[in-house]
Formats: sequence, C-alpha cells, structure tokens
Amino acid sequence: MKEIHELHFPDTVRYAHDHEWARQENDIIVVGISDYAQDQLGDITFVELPQEGDFFEKGEEFGTLESVKAVSEVFMPVAGEIVAINGELGESPGLVNEDPYGAGWLIKVRPTNATDLENLMSANEYEDMLRGLE
Repeated sequence: MKEIHELHFPDTVRYAHDHEWARQENDIIVVGISDYAQDQLGDITFVELPQEGDFFEKGEEFGTLESVKAVSEVFMPVAGEIVAINGELGESPGLVNEDPYGAGWLIKVRPTNATDLENLMSANEYEDMLRGLE
C-alpha cells in the first residue's frame, strides 16, 4: 500500500467519507472510488453494479467490489437514479485500480438533491480525513 502523499486526489471531484468520489458533468454525477480506496482494496477482480433505472438514497449501498483481499461495499455519495453503469468493468475490473478517476468510474447518476454534491468533501478535506486515519 502507498503512503497518503503518494496517492492522487484531484480537486475536480468531491469525496464521501466512505471513499467514493463524485464529479458533476452537466446535469449528471459520475461516481467512482478514490485512489486511496482502490489502493487499500488491492487488485480488483470483480465489480457488481446496479441496473440503469435503479434509484438510491444518499448513503445506500449500490454495489460491491471484490479484490484479492476482500469484498467491499460501495455507497451512494448522492441520491438519485442510475442512468449509466460502466460496462467496461465486467471485462476489465482492473480499470478501477489503473484509472480510478477516469476509465474506472462506476456509475452515472441523475441527482435528486443538488446540495448532496456540495456537502461532500473537497480534496484537501478528504486528504485531512485520511491523515487522521493513519
């Protein structure tokens, strides 16, 4: 596992306490897991995601990531309807490890509450939280 200073936390996304990130793209929110989360999990071997059209409240579990180390739940950083899932992860779950903020995204959500995104942490706040876990 890497040290926190070796990990990447772009300031173009917002972060949840459960290590998911969320990025606004027009009226849609793209969701994935942070570089810290993928590093802690190790090599991801299987991704289970919801179906398009499913609706989740903020904080609800929407899927699981299986790695060589463990199975980990992923939680909604914002409430809303799933409008897309990353189908590439079925064939290539390792994309989450290789590019967690790009090709390794998990879902796209049409949010029901605009303030959910604003209430997530900035990159600096997230990194401070992680340092508190050390």
